[in-house]
Amino acid sequence: MNLYLSALLLFLAILLPSGRGMFGNDGVKVRTCTSQNAVCFLGCPPGYTWISFCHNVLSCCRKMTKFQPPQAKDPWSK
Repeated sequence: MNLYLSALLLFLAILLPSGRGMFGNDGVKVRTCTSQNAVCFLGCPPGYTWISFCHNVLSCCRKMTKFQPPQAKDPWSK
């Protein structure tokens, strides 16, 4: 495989709506998921509860309000 194509695929994989992406990510807004006060991710990040599937691949996740694990806290927030 060409090196440029590999780099392009890596860059696109980084930009997927995963829980903790390289550039930070707030998830994807899907109407069926936002009606439950949640957002869609490729996998629920720490501190989110899985609710259902969005479009057969993404996961509808709601932010936990109680009993958040220490990994869920943003280390750069004040």
